[in-house]
Amino acid sequence: MVETLIVSNVLLWALVLVLSAAVFALARQVGVLNERVAPAGALMPTSGPRVGETVESIPVTDLDRNALVIGGPTALPTLLMWVSPTCPVCRELVPTARRLAATENLRLVFASDGDTEEQHRKYASEMGIDDYPYVISQPLGITFGVSKLPFAAIIDEAGVLASKGLVNTREHLDSLVEATHSEHKTIQEYVSQDGFSVEGFEEKA
Repeated sequence: MVETLIVSNVLLWALVLVLSAAVFALARQVGVLNERVAPAGALMPTSGPRVGETVESIPVTDLDRNALVIGGPTALPTLLMWVSPTCPVCRELVPTARRLAATENLRLVFASDGDTEEQHRKYASEMGIDDYPYVISQPLGITFGVSKLPFAAIIDEAGVLASKGLVNTREHLDSLVEATHSEHKTIQEYVSQDGFSVEGFEEKA
């Protein structure tokens, strides 16, 4: 009986030691993964103008029939965001775009194509963006290589494309603004500079 208890205790402690070693190994691997995982950022397509290139002036007209120009020299950097009344993620990110425009002193312009003008007007009213230029232009989206929504681009005062990408989360949209303050203009450039593979991060055209 005593020998049985001793053997049971020995086996129990052996099991505890094995489990402790396994937990330690897993914790170590989690730490390694945290160091290796690339930061979240907007996925940049390969089509359209490249970051660092000058965006030629593109004349457009907003929903209120006001003429404006996308690209070229401007008084403020422009945050151009493509949205759609049928895009649920867009609804979540519109308030973030407004916040960024206010805190970063950006000219905010919304863009879209498809749907009816009435749908866009209703959407702009529901989202509280009536005071912002809202452009419906398929050629504008084609010029920037927009294939999925929501999509955003930032053009600096000199008319140079500072950042662009598919923005599925608030962090993605924030990353576009951060890229304009960094020496790394894209998330792909950042991870490649640090020796990470960018495969899977770049949106293919």
